[in-house]
Amino acid sequence: MFYRDSQQIRHVFIVTIYWHLLYISAPPCPNRRPWATRSIGERTTYPTGMLSDGGTYGVFKTRVACARRSDLTGKTTSHFACGNIYYIRGTKSSRMALDAVLYCSADIGHMSVGVKDDCEVPIVMLGKRVNQVAFVGTYLPRQCGIATFTADLCGAIGDVTSGCMVIPTNDQEEGYDYHAPVRFTIFEPDLSSYRRAAEFLNINHVDVVSLQHEYGIFGGEAGSHVLAFLQALRTPVVTTFHTVLHDPKPEYHRVLQEVASLSDRVVVLSRRAQTFLHDVYGVPEDKVDLIPHGIPDFPFVDPNFYKDQFGVEGRPVMSTFGLLSPSKGIEHVIRALPEIKKAFPNIVYLIVGVTHPYWIREEGEAYRLGLQREARELGVEDNVIFHNRFVEAEELVAVIGASDIFITPYLNEEQVSSGTLSWAVGAGKTVISTPYWYAQELLAEERGMLVPFGEHAPIAQSVIRVLNDNTMRHEMRKRAYMFGRNMTWPNVAHMYVDSFTRAVARGAQSPRMLTEDKGTERRRGELPLLRLQHLKRMTDSTGLLHHASYTVPQYDHGYLTDDNARALAFTMKLFELGELPNEEAEELVMRYLAFLDYAFDRATSCFRQNLTYGGGRWIEKSGAEDTHGRALWALGTAVGHCDNRAIRPMAGELFGQALTATRDFSSIRACAFTLLGIDEYLKWFLGDVTAHEIRHTLSAQLTKHYREAATDDWPWFEESLTYANARLSHAMIVTGRSLGDEEMTDIGFKSLEWLCGIQQSESGHFVPIGSNGYYTRGQERARFDQQPIEACATVAACLAASEASGEKTWYAEAERAFEWFLGRNDLQTPIYDPRTGGCYDTLHPRGINANQGAEATLSYLLALADMRLADKAIILKRGEISVQRIKHLKGILTEHPA
Repeated sequence: MFYRDSQQIRHVFIVTIYWHLLYISAPPCPNRRPWATRSIGERTTYPTGMLSDGGTYGVFKTRVACARRSDLTGKTTSHFACGNIYYIRGTKSSRMALDAVLYCSADIGHMSVGVKDDCEVPIVMLGKRVNQVAFVGTYLPRQCGIATFTADLCGAIGDVTSGCMVIPTNDQEEGYDYHAPVRFTIFEPDLSSYRRAAEFLNINHVDVVSLQHEYGIFGGEAGSHVLAFLQALRTPVVTTFHTVLHDPKPEYHRVLQEVASLSDRVVVLSRRAQTFLHDVYGVPEDKVDLIPHGIPDFPFVDPNFYKDQFGVEGRPVMSTFGLLSPSKGIEHVIRALPEIKKAFPNIVYLIVGVTHPYWIREEGEAYRLGLQREARELGVEDNVIFHNRFVEAEELVAVIGASDIFITPYLNEEQVSSGTLSWAVGAGKTVISTPYWYAQELLAEERGMLVPFGEHAPIAQSVIRVLNDNTMRHEMRKRAYMFGRNMTWPNVAHMYVDSFTRAVARGAQSPRMLTEDKGTERRRGELPLLRLQHLKRMTDSTGLLHHASYTVPQYDHGYLTDDNARALAFTMKLFELGELPNEEAEELVMRYLAFLDYAFDRATSCFRQNLTYGGGRWIEKSGAEDTHGRALWALGTAVGHCDNRAIRPMAGELFGQALTATRDFSSIRACAFTLLGIDEYLKWFLGDVTAHEIRHTLSAQLTKHYREAATDDWPWFEESLTYANARLSHAMIVTGRSLGDEEMTDIGFKSLEWLCGIQQSESGHFVPIGSNGYYTRGQERARFDQQPIEACATVAACLAASEASGEKTWYAEAERAFEWFLGRNDLQTPIYDPRTGGCYDTLHPRGINANQGAEATLSYLLALADMRLADKAIILKRGEISVQRIKHLKGILTEHPA
């Protein structure tokens, strides 16, 4: 690692010292080791302790924290990820010690920390690290201020993330000569290209989209084509508004308001724009980030250093740069030149930049020619130099560097940003400007001088005054330069990354709702057809492959015992349903049963989990306890539900060999799956003493966990809800019912009722616990990513509760969970594939993960089979439950008799 200066070296030294100080002075903690060595997601508890300077710190059952950046001044800004809220109290030294710990940790996420002396401040979780960013707007070599901004921002973000791509908009059909990182283009007038761009981003898995909004760079009335792009996008969006009008026309007001609504966060470049968004457009204040216009990290040098590059050495230099148009007001500076020339005969005015492409198309070079003509008529032609070309950043730095005075004589007050003014202030130039909104803000506190709109005499007076008073000019320069240090691109990039991270975190909790699918309501009266095309496609001569890219099996991921166990359990239900010829069902059963037999290591009495493609080798010696329990559940199901003379004996023998290893299980889910397997197994081998003994042991363990963890407001078996949660309640219900244990049965019903309650949205649809953080007691639950395994487990548990209690409400809960697959979910999007019987892997905040892996597909098929079997039982028993699909099910039973 290389450090740019001695101050940075000093900071690193201080960081190291304070890190040791915090670690040594902290009170002893069990299993304590430096945070930098902990793995992602690992949890630990650090009690509140004292730092050597008298400050306190507290860490409460937190996930591993990490830092990307640390500022050891009084204004502390750090970026890290954790799973809880921290509260820090202490002095500046204690904050530096905290920064040191974060600085020394691995870079796996982002969080913003704002700390003031001697006060308690919450550090709020922002979520996972943002790696891939897509920028949408104009882009170089298109000659446009937004294009330059996008290119600069993309370059700065690329320094702090692992990848960027750009989707530029084109005002000409042939486009421009783009290079990397441009990946896709949008033709402004073509509405369909906006939707295709959104689809391109959806399938390329970017973390966030940074949209640069300016009305004129998008097609449609008031740039409304961009709305089609945002509506089709499933990725979090952060929109930067470069123009925010105070008194917009109705169509402009509507478009900006909708863009803001469809964005997860919005960025403005000035406080006035921030106020307008709230007051005029109704954008919530907490959705808006104020981030300054980025600038290069200019050196603070004497203008004479650059003047020889333009042949103006020894002469006072004024400059204006940017795309020329009548709104720039440059003619007023030219009209001021005769008066300025009297005081400073060798004055030079540099006008740098091409005419704006819009004015070129409308009027050609009329504006520039008019300026040149006026300079000749006023006798200042030799004092004005036109650089009629689009200037690249390196040359522009030299132009600004050579300027003694920078002037923006714009005519329109309603301008909330200006890249040229930002560059001039950041370079420490003496700035004279008309009082448009952005200039008022940026040049406050004597960082520049303001002159009236459309008047040349005040410009002349201000220039003469500045050039005559060196002390005032240098003080003004210094104030501007110091103010601009916060605007350098590295600082701006970190601010944007924080905004991106907030957008991703918001999307993880508050999905962008799609238009409700009315077809979902129509489908609620019947269950989908049972289709096995995808399951068969994923099954080869070895077993069920684990992963699919879309619907294509992926061999490099091999096979998992978990998947083959689920597949065995599902195919056993096919026999009961009678919807598949016995020969086909037996063929699948044999394949999956053979895999479990191969997975079982008789030397260790454990099931192995990961097998490479083609059955080449097992990646580990033994799988997790959950894998073992899931295999026993499938084997027990095979024993209890199959009359085949080959299947039942083999499944029973393997079950007996594997069962004894479960006595020492510590995983409560492994215990639950084993109990479910035992319950099925004992339906045939009721006299198995060992199975009865282990059932008592494991059920007692689950009961003990519940007694220790459950409270009135948290009736659960542990401190967190993670995955396959309903299987715990399911196991307690069926086991308690078989044993006649009322306490155990009550625990099952009570915990399941609570779980169903928290897994229901305000509108009544099923919302499983998200896998991106899960749900720990006292903390905010993760809403996404939603996994099919949760809906499957809930369906099975609720149907077991319905059978055990006879209560209609449990059947309704099972139906609610199953309809999550059909589209009654947060995004109103079907999760299953009706053509093949496959199922998408996850539900993200912005859509689905289109891969159809084994776990997801089997979760859907198991849930569908359970619902079909429940409906079949209802019809056969002639119960009183009102089910809309009774006629449909009677037709199935007539066509496929059990």
